[in-house]
Amino acid sequence: MVALAPAPALAQGIVSSADPRAAEAGREILRAGGTATDAAMAMMLALTVVEPQSSGIGGGGFLIHHDGKSGAIDTIDGREKAPAAASPNRFLGPDGKPRPFVELFPGGQSVGVPGNVRLMALAHKKWGKLPWKALFEPAIRLAEQGYQVTRPMAASSAMLAPLWFGRRISASTPTAPTGQPVAGDDSTTIVPTADAFPDVAALYAPGGRPLTEGMTVRNPALAATLRTLADEGADAFYTGESAQRLVDTVTQSKVAPSDMTLADLTAYQAAERPAVCTRYRTYKLCGMGPPSSGATTVFQILGMLERFDMKKLGKDSPVAWHLISEAMLLAYADREKYLGDPDFVSVPVAGLLDRGYIASRSKRLSTTKSLGTYEAGTPPGAQPRTAAIQNETPGTTHFIAVDRQGDVVTMTSTVEGPFGSQLVAGGYVLNNELTDFTAAPEKNGAPVANRVEPGKRPLSSMSPTIVYDAKGQPIFTVGAAGGKTIIMQVAKALIAHLDWGENARDSIGEGLIFFNDAGLILEEGTGRVALKPALEALGHTVTIGKLGLKANAAERTASGWVGAADPRSVGVALKE
Repeated sequence: MVALAPAPALAQGIVSSADPRAAEAGREILRAGGTATDAAMAMMLALTVVEPQSSGIGGGGFLIHHDGKSGAIDTIDGREKAPAAASPNRFLGPDGKPRPFVELFPGGQSVGVPGNVRLMALAHKKWGKLPWKALFEPAIRLAEQGYQVTRPMAASSAMLAPLWFGRRISASTPTAPTGQPVAGDDSTTIVPTADAFPDVAALYAPGGRPLTEGMTVRNPALAATLRTLADEGADAFYTGESAQRLVDTVTQSKVAPSDMTLADLTAYQAAERPAVCTRYRTYKLCGMGPPSSGATTVFQILGMLERFDMKKLGKDSPVAWHLISEAMLLAYADREKYLGDPDFVSVPVAGLLDRGYIASRSKRLSTTKSLGTYEAGTPPGAQPRTAAIQNETPGTTHFIAVDRQGDVVTMTSTVEGPFGSQLVAGGYVLNNELTDFTAAPEKNGAPVANRVEPGKRPLSSMSPTIVYDAKGQPIFTVGAAGGKTIIMQVAKALIAHLDWGENARDSIGEGLIFFNDAGLILEEGTGRVALKPALEALGHTVTIGKLGLKANAAERTASGWVGAADPRSVGVALKE
C-alpha cells in the first residue's frame, strides 16, 4: 500500500466501460450509493453477460484502488493459475517443439483457474459499501431479459463460429498473438468433431449461424449462476456444484481435456500486491506489478523518453514516434527476458526501474537513426535469464469507476482471446489464459521465466495505471485491451495526455505504433500512416495494419472527473 494525499469530495462520480450496458450497470450502482469498487464489480459482472468474447467471471484481472480519503493505493492480482498437475511441457508437441498457437487455445488445457470472483470478494470486503447481492442485479437482469449484440461481439462470433462447428480455421486467424505469425499451413483442422463446442455455439451461433449486430441474446444459465453467487458468495464459485460443473467442462472437453481438479479451484486466492510506482517529469505514476508486465514496461518506455522534449516534438513528429518506437523495442526486450510470476521467479522490478539503468538504456536512443537490434539489458539485481517470446492474444476489457468520495478503481479483466477457450460452464465463457505462458519451457538449455509450472500465474500485459500530480492528487487513469499492444496503448495515452496536453478521449484515440518480427506496424486509418516514409528513412522496416485496440480512461478537470471510451470501440463514459 502506497499512501498519498487525500482528495476533496466530488460533486458526482463517473464510470467508463467498453460496453454501454456495463457502464450503465456501474452508474446504477453509484446512484444507489455504492462505492467505486461496488460500481467496478457490477461492471465486471455485466461484462460477463454482454461482452463474453472479452472478459468475465470465467477469467481473471488486475485491479488498482485509490482511496479518496487516505490517499492510499492498493492493487489486487486476480490472475488465473495453472492447475497443480500442469507441467512445463504442456504445450509441446511429440517432437518437443511448441505446437502452433491455433492448436493451443481451444479446449480444456488452455483454461486457468479463474480469479475474478475471488478478486471481487476481496475488493468488496475491503472497499465495498452496498450488499454483495446488490452488485449482481444489473448483470442478472441483462442475462434474463436479454441484450442486443454489438458490432464487436458479432465480429468475434463470425470469426470463431467455423471452429465451433468443426470446420477449418485459418492458422493466421486474428486469435493469434498480435504481430506474431502462427506456424502451420494456410488452414488447420483443430477439432475432431462438429459438436466439439456445443455450449458456446448454442449461445453465440444459434441455428449454426454467427450472431449479427442487433440480435437479442438471453443467457438463463448464466443468470442462474449469478443468482447462486449472489445468494451464497464467492465460495459457491470455487466449491460445490458450480465448481464441479467447471471441472467437468474442462476435463471432459472433446478438445484437449484438462487436468484441473476441484482442489485447484478450492485453493485459489486473489493476491494483494504492492503497487509499482515511478516518476515521470512532475508526475507520479502507479501501476500493476508482476505477474503483470504493465507497469515495468510502460514506465521503462517513459523513463527512456524523459530526456527528450516530447512536448516540443509534438504528436505529428516522425522523430517523436521514432523515439517512442525505439524505447518500446528495448523495453519489450527486457519484458520477454525478466518478467514472470513473482511467486516463482525473482523479478528485478527495482532494477528495471532504476534511474541509472533506464538512463543507460536511453543513451542508446538516437534522433537520427534506428538501432536495428534490440536486446535485453542487465538491470541491477537481475538473475541470469533466457529471453523467449511469449504468446498473448488480442482481447480483454478495461473499465473505470470514480465515486463522490474520490475513490478511483481502474481494472483490466480478461478471458484472453475471443471467447477464451471456446468452452462454457454455467453460461460463462472459460478463459484460455494458460496460452499466455511461454510455450517453450527452455531456450538454449536454460529455463524460461514464464514457463508453465503448477499453480503459477502466466505473464500478462494488462496495464491499469493511475497518474498523480505534484500535490499527490489523482488526475488521470487509463487501461486497455489488445494483448501485448496494451502496454503501448497505455504508454501512448500517457505521453499524449501528459506531454501533448490531449484530453482523455483524444489520448486513447491517438493512432498507435507497434511491432512484429518484421519491424514496426502503423495503425491503419490513423495519422500514424503518414509517418511511414520518414520512419523508413530513419532505418525502420514499416508496414501498415489493423491492431484491434480498445482503451478506457478518465481525467480530473476543473469541474470534476470526466470519463472517456476509445472512439474505436462501442464503449461509453457516463456521469453519475
